[in-house]
Amino acid sequence: MTPCLLIAGPTAAGKTALSLAAAARVGGEIINADSMQVYAGLPLITAQPDAAERGRAPHHLFGAVDPAVRYSVGQWTSDVLALISDIRGRGRVPLLVGGTGLYFNALTRGLAPVPEIGEVARARAAAVLEEAGLSGLRAEALRLDPVAANRVEAADRQRLLRIVEVVYETGKALSVFQADTVPPLAPSEWRGIVIEPDRDTLYQRIDQRFERMLDAGALDEISAFMKRDIDPDLPASKALGVPQLVAHLRGEMTLDEATELAKRDSRRYAKRQGTWFRNQASSWSRIRTPDPQAAVSDLADILDQPAG
Repeated sequence: MTPCLLIAGPTAAGKTALSLAAAARVGGEIINADSMQVYAGLPLITAQPDAAERGRAPHHLFGAVDPAVRYSVGQWTSDVLALISDIRGRGRVPLLVGGTGLYFNALTRGLAPVPEIGEVARARAAAVLEEAGLSGLRAEALRLDPVAANRVEAADRQRLLRIVEVVYETGKALSVFQADTVPPLAPSEWRGIVIEPDRDTLYQRIDQRFERMLDAGALDEISAFMKRDIDPDLPASKALGVPQLVAHLRGEMTLDEATELAKRDSRRYAKRQGTWFRNQASSWSRIRTPDPQAAVSDLADILDQPAG
């Protein structure tokens, strides 16, 4: 059985082009592994593959979920495992492509069977953050679960909150739950590649891509999205570029201001993604060239190597 191919990397790194080349080479079908590209109604601002790109290979889970839904990593994992089985059953190779590290970890390391967090534990953890700040939250996470806390970045508010919430809810450390976790994909069933261009090139790509999004009609897309009156706390409302363009359309800032803020936040997000993949996917193959043709050549060399 040909292993699944996992192609990861920060936003604007060139994953779409590389995944299409990989799909053509191995007879693959592309499955979305990006937590924002899963939502419908935002194809431009979330940089989903366009119609021409989708025509070159079958694509799955892009624009598949209503933005009013809070789509979880658990649901994604369930949906993807069903897709992998279906694709393999047709003699094709599943390609998981995206920038959401938690999705890749869910497949290759498994999801810890943690009970749902109740409102009391969630509010208690939020109060720690509000009263003691991020440093206080990290201190509490280190006190309650030093194993899990030392695995995350000091500024990773969401993951630190998660560590604290789990202990408050269950009395048991998240790291203990994680130790009992079995990955859905065995090591022999997948191989991973990280696209990792140099930072200057990546930041230039991010800036240029946002300009192309605007030229292609991103403001109209956000205007239509606003008419849905989606809860601002839902993930789709927080997609890169969405809050800034919403603020512009409400008259709260100029388009130039919104554009610069969106670019800045995208660059910061890309930096965090890069750090995550260096820490969490250090054993994966790397493609570092900024040139698309050279990247495809590097991909071919990687695929020619024996898996494992």
